[in-house]
Amino acid sequence: MYHNTTSRYNAYYLSNEKITELENTIKKNHKEDFSQVLPVFYPIDSATIDQSEELLKDARELSSKAIDWHRISKWVDDNYFLIGLIDFYQANTDDAINTFKYINVNSKDKDLRHRALIQLMRIFIDQKNYDDVIFVIDYLSKESKINKENRFHLFKTLAYYYHTKDDIEGKIGALDKSLPYTKDKKEKSRINFILAQLYQREGLDALAYSYYQEALKGNPPYERSFFAQLYAQKVAELDKSKDLKKIRNYYDDLYSDSKNKDLRDVVLYERALFELKQDEREDAVNLLIRAAKEEGSNPIQKGYIYQKLAEISLENDKDYRSAKYYYDSALTHFRPIDPSYAEIESKKGILDEYVIHFETITKNDSLIQLSKLSPEQQELIAEKYIKNEEDRLLKEAAAKEKPKNSGVFDNLLAFGGRSTGESFYFDNSVAMQQGSIDFFRNWGNRPLQDNWRRSSQGFSSSGSSEIEETNVPQAEEAEESLFEQIPSKESMLSQIPKSEEDISKLNMELEMSYFELGKLLFFDFKEPEFSIENLENLITSYPNTIKKPEAYYILYLAQKERDGNSQLYSERLRREFPESPFTFSVNNPERASGNLAYLQASNGYKEAYELYQKRDYSKARRILRSTLEENPLTRNTDKLLLLDVMISGKLDDRERYKIRLENYIQSTENEELLKMARNMLIALTGENPEKDKIAAAKNEDEQVSSEDEVEEDIIEEESPYKENPNQTHIFVIVLEPEKAKEAKNLLAEIEAFHKINFASSRLRTGNMNLNKENAIYIVSPFNNAEKAKEYSAKFLKEFESNSLTEKEKEQSLLISIGNFQELNKRKNIEEYRLFYKEKYK
Repeated sequence: MYHNTTSRYNAYYLSNEKITELENTIKKNHKEDFSQVLPVFYPIDSATIDQSEELLKDARELSSKAIDWHRISKWVDDNYFLIGLIDFYQANTDDAINTFKYINVNSKDKDLRHRALIQLMRIFIDQKNYDDVIFVIDYLSKESKINKENRFHLFKTLAYYYHTKDDIEGKIGALDKSLPYTKDKKEKSRINFILAQLYQREGLDALAYSYYQEALKGNPPYERSFFAQLYAQKVAELDKSKDLKKIRNYYDDLYSDSKNKDLRDVVLYERALFELKQDEREDAVNLLIRAAKEEGSNPIQKGYIYQKLAEISLENDKDYRSAKYYYDSALTHFRPIDPSYAEIESKKGILDEYVIHFETITKNDSLIQLSKLSPEQQELIAEKYIKNEEDRLLKEAAAKEKPKNSGVFDNLLAFGGRSTGESFYFDNSVAMQQGSIDFFRNWGNRPLQDNWRRSSQGFSSSGSSEIEETNVPQAEEAEESLFEQIPSKESMLSQIPKSEEDISKLNMELEMSYFELGKLLFFDFKEPEFSIENLENLITSYPNTIKKPEAYYILYLAQKERDGNSQLYSERLRREFPESPFTFSVNNPERASGNLAYLQASNGYKEAYELYQKRDYSKARRILRSTLEENPLTRNTDKLLLLDVMISGKLDDRERYKIRLENYIQSTENEELLKMARNMLIALTGENPEKDKIAAAKNEDEQVSSEDEVEEDIIEEESPYKENPNQTHIFVIVLEPEKAKEAKNLLAEIEAFHKINFASSRLRTGNMNLNKENAIYIVSPFNNAEKAKEYSAKFLKEFESNSLTEKEKEQSLLISIGNFQELNKRKNIEEYRLFYKEKYK
């Protein structure tokens, strides 16, 4: 009796209270994102766990003492369960699994065993260990008399499982079954809200409306209640009604309601989405801009607002610059774990590059034009710009000036001909703005401090200002004075280039940006018209540009896509650059592409290089030219061109060789080949001291001789893959998609192989389509390359399946986790095979 009472009402009770306190803190700290389906379980934030370290330490100590001091009590297993929960929250997963397994095997309390199995199932789901999840589900489905509390936890965990498997029907069914066993009214309200969201996304509006109404019961938090009402109206009326005035009035009423002060950004955002459906794009954009200015209670909502503005700029307006900056703003409000974060990150790369080149063109072109004016004209333009900026800031200040309610003091002052809003300086934002501008004109950008007009200050003054500076409120530090936005005339004039060297540098940047922008617009943004405009500007403004052959080629493709005069650029290529790989590509439209072209180019390179080594230069050139004509644009093109230049050094005159080397150096982007070409030029021209010439020539010979094998050369110079033997490794089987469809039992057969040979290794299997030509089956994780090699050897020797031929087994690969991410981006399995044969065989 003593041990039972003390163990339960002292240690167990207090420990359980502390764990409950942690769970409430996790709920409190989690900011719900109502634009997404709410998570089944509140996400566990590691920062919250770290802050609760002492709380969990106390809970663990209490439960441990209950086990040690009261071993004969009936509450030992319950305290073990609490320790397992603590390990789960602290991410000590292996310890948690062992504890819950211990309870399942040893406890006589059937309810506790069920609860431990359910918690174990949640850990297996987190680990994506779905075989064990299915085993637990199967076991519990055969158990009788599972109590109501455990049934609630079981169905909720099942919903989490179906969520990870993207099984919406299963998730809905499990959540629906959990409702009758939910004791907590707030939890019941939240589950109803999730169900409503799921039905809404499935297009079942009537069911969604019903569950949103249920979600309003149980005194939910105001924010969830607000979204339940809003979404219920959307599915019932707002998305269906043709009375547009009524709908707009509804949003106006929501906005005006003082209870929704912190949710006005949401109201404006939802109304903007409604206006977009009515094709009122301008109104929608204005609403979104207003929404962005509202304070709001949930920073994630601002992320959605900026994301929508970016999408409108990108898809409707083709304003890539605005889209980039809106996406930048969106990212500051999303967390890396939010689904939209990764989506934006994937889009933003090319937008960043676009803006760099767009702004370079805008700025450099303006500066070059200004440099052609006289100093007097330059000053006039700078002064006009500053005046326009001052007027703009004064207008903004006037727009922010809101009429004030006339109070008692205002009424009294009115009899004297003034009111606080009109004449009192610190109540008049326009007057304050004008004062800031006048001060800046006369005194420059001086810090706010005592004795600011003195040219020098004493020791005591200097010391006190330093102390005061540290005590400035953070808000004031962050606030930028508006007059600081206006540049000084001197700073503007200093940017205008004065020398020919400065102008030449700006022109080089302009030349490169015109080309890169034209290339981006055609290949990434699929905008042939804009691409043509930029590339024609390049050719017109910089007729001797080294990028001219490629610019002609892109113009040829762009004109071809829009059924324009593509022949103009193909003829220019043939006439001006007959030996360019871009000309070869135009001449051979039926050429091979992709991996096949790459391998053919590799073989041609190898054959030509062997002839070069044998000093059969003429034949080597024929093979090389033939290879370039048949496979003009592959990853081997730069190497083929350099070998052609090297052959030129043996067959052509010195001047021809020098010109070709210089052109190659200007056009190639391969750093290793660029270095080699530079060394060859140094050796040719003799611009270095004698010892440097010898070193350069030696370097050329060494680099040339290192190309004995084409595959070695590809790895050393071009392979994007890195050797990481200590990284986690993956075993990969590669099949054609049709063969993969037939190999339905392959994963099950591999898992059976693991149970016999690698039962304790906790290996996981999976499959995916890498590209159109290859499906892959994955086994992981292996701690390092050595462990992966051991597995591979055993697999090749002992694994038997009707789904795999011996050849397919032998073509299996090992790959580090870093290289797998690179492979998944590049989608080129043959490219990786070359690296694999060199480093792993």
